Parts: sequence; structure tokens; C-alpha cells
Amino acid sequence: MQNFDLIVLGSGPGGYVTAIRASQLGLKTAIVEKENLGGVCLNWGCIPTKALLKSAQVFEYLNHASDYGLSAENVSYDFDKVIGRSRGVAESMSKGVQFLMKKNNIEVINGYGSLLPGKQVKVTSTDKVSTISATNIVIATGARSRELPSLPQDGVKVIGYREAMTLKSQPKKLVVVGSGAIGIEFAYFYNSMGTEVTVVEYQPNIVPVEDEEISKQLERNFKKAGINILTSAEVTSVDTSGEGVKATVKTAKGEQVIEADIVLSAVGIKSNIENIGLEDVGIITDRDKILVNEFYQTNIPGYYAIGDVTPGQALAHVASAEGILCVEKIAGMNVEPIDYGNIPGCTYCSPEIASVGMTEKQAKEKGFDIKVGKFPFSASGKAKASGNSDGFVKVIFDTKYGEWLGCHMIGAGVTDMIAEAVVARKLETTGHEILKAVHPHPTMSEAVMEAVAAAYDEVIHL
Repeated sequence: MQNFDLIVLGSGPGGYVTAIRASQLGLKTAIVEKENLGGVCLNWGCIPTKALLKSAQVFEYLNHASDYGLSAENVSYDFDKVIGRSRGVAESMSKGVQFLMKKNNIEVINGYGSLLPGKQVKVTSTDKVSTISATNIVIATGARSRELPSLPQDGVKVIGYREAMTLKSQPKKLVVVGSGAIGIEFAYFYNSMGTEVTVVEYQPNIVPVEDEEISKQLERNFKKAGINILTSAEVTSVDTSGEGVKATVKTAKGEQVIEADIVLSAVGIKSNIENIGLEDVGIITDRDKILVNEFYQTNIPGYYAIGDVTPGQALAHVASAEGILCVEKIAGMNVEPIDYGNIPGCTYCSPEIASVGMTEKQAKEKGFDIKVGKFPFSASGKAKASGNSDGFVKVIFDTKYGEWLGCHMIGAGVTDMIAEAVVARKLETTGHEILKAVHPHPTMSEAVMEAVAAAYDEVIHL
């Protein structure tokens, strides 16, 4: 039996990053993967969706060429090639992870891994069953599309994100159930390509985890783009017996039936914790999550869990950070727990959304006396010049100590701008320090400084 210092179960952005950091720290490491290196994020999620969204964005630019004094006639697209480009990007990224595994001397074992007592893992592949052991085992098996009883997925007419990325033909009509990042990104992509899209959201606002002003701005943008939005609404049943699919939607105004070619279920995720041996080992779970301490140790010594299978935010960058922290602790380094209140969230529709920290409502509920500043991109020279003046930056500060409680952005390229707020909050920067840090002109990032200035009644360009 092969023996390792560390075995990682799953090779998503949690698993493969964990393996690389472990190897850097001198641990003999193996990674077990049943499908493709990179997991859902690289192969079916974060990365290939960004490729689809880029195609949609370029198509929109071409259709609005006249806004820039240019002409582009007979603009069209090949849906198969758009999908093909996305798959090509995913494949190249997965090959990149293969290279990193070799570079870091990590043994990749292909097959379905399940935990055994005594710090062992059984690996079942098409041609054999083997057992490997390690001093430490990290569970990083991720999650999949969650199915609702009222919305069973058949993979053809009622689909999850995976099928939405590889459709053979473009639907004329699409219903998207759920308006988190996954639902919103697909709604934007398909609408941009000419599909008639309806978004159904159970909560009163779309992108319900975001600040309410951000939600309202995105709803305005989406409605202007022709997307039909139903909030405080629920799909109670789907009928797939006919040519397309009929979705019965219950709203405050009563029931309505929406006919479409396809219904995309984007109502969240389900952790991959079944059939991996948790019960055999005695690892405790609660509400679909593996319970861990602040350094990702389960209740059974030597077994750890990170990423979507644990109670933290289900985001790729969170899984990576958790994995790194987990193995650094295993290696005996002096580490501090992750601050889950300072995790940025990004949605890559158009306009983009990025946020970190508390919303205005959360800050008030927690009893803070707050200063709020907003700066619209319509007052930004760079935004105007680039033709992307929709949206704004909103900042929230504690009046007493100047602590930066939250930052919320909607606009072009804001997912690349949010890191300023994340780093500043990590360093416990005050509003006045942001104000006195000179921001380059003309840039979109000036809007952060201007929003802070607005909070402190010092704004220049409003």
C-alpha cells in the first residue's frame, strides 16, 4: 500500500491548491480525482462561464459600434463556436493544473475516492480498486447543482449549470430559476445572444445577498436589456410532456404559466458528501456540511475538510484560502483563522457586481452609526470615455472609529476593483487614509476615493 503525508480528495480550486501548498511545505502528497483536474470551477464553472460572458460582451460591443463612431455591419455569431471557445479555455486551464501537479511532484490518482477508518482512502477506477494511506487526509469534494422537489432536472428540458454551458442549440426562450451569481450570469449571457429570458427569484430582490441598492440597479439594467424579472416568486411545478416546458410560477399576484424551451435551475448547490465514507469513519455532518474547527479539522483526528463541503461561503477563492491555511497548520506553521467577514463576492454579468463586508442594512441592524457615500460612474471621466457609465460605488463607514464596514460596486470592471477594499479592510484602514491615498486619473478606481469623499462630505466631482 502506498503511504503519503497527505491525501487530498478532490482537485477543484480547494483541492489542487491544498496539494501544491502541501508539497511546497515538504509533504509527500497525493490527489484523488474522479473526473478532470480543476474540478467544477475550472471545467464547468468560474472559468468557462467567463469565456461565455466575454463572447457576449464582445457581441454587445459590436452591436453598439456606432456609439464609438465605428461601423460593424451584419454582425452575427456561431453558437457552437462560442461554446467551443469556452470549452477550449477550460481544457487549457485543466492542462495547466496537470503541469502544476508534475512540477510539484504530486501523485495524481484517477478514480473515485472514499474514506476508510485508519486514515486510508479506497480508490475505485474503471479497471481496478486500490487502497492508499496517509498521515493526514483533506476532503475537498466540492458541490453540485441543487435539485428542488418541484424542479427535478432531466438534463434536457430542466437543466443545471453544467448542461447550460454545453447546449447543442441556443434556446429561443429560457426560464432561469434563482438569481444568485450562477443564475444571473447565464441570464445575461443568453439574453445578450438573443434568447428571451425570464428570471424567477424567491426573495424580494434579485442577487439577494447584495446591498439592496445594488440589486435595484441590476434589476433596472436587466429590464432595460429585455430580461423579464419575477421576484417574490416560486416555480411550483414544471410540465415537460409537450415540445418545450411549461413552468407554473406562483407570485403575489397569483399563478402564471411560462412556456420556454428550457428551464435552468440555479437555486444553489448541494455538497458532495454522500458515498465518500463519512459514516464509516464517523465524521460528523450537519445540514449538508462537514463540521470543522477554525483550522478545518473534523471530529476525527487526521481527517480535514475544506471548501464547499464545509459551512463557509461556497466560493473558489474561499476554498483555496482554506486549503492553504489547513496544510500550513498541519505543517506546524503559526497561522491565524480566516476572517469570513472580509471575503469578496463577484458576479460577472454586465454590469459586474463586486462587494465585501456588510450591506447598509446589516450595518444598521448591528447597531453601527454609519456614514454612507456613493459615487456614480456617470460622473467618472474614464467610465464616460469607455462608454460604460452605468452603476456606482457605495461605501459604508463606522462614524465612531472610521472603520470601513462595507463596499459595494456595480459597473464595468468592478470585480477587478474590489481588492482595494479587501486589502484596506484587512489593514484596518480608515476612510481618511483612503481619501489621502492618491488614486490615478482617469481610472474607474477613482470612484472608490470619490465615494469615500462623499461619505465624509468632501466629494469634489458631484
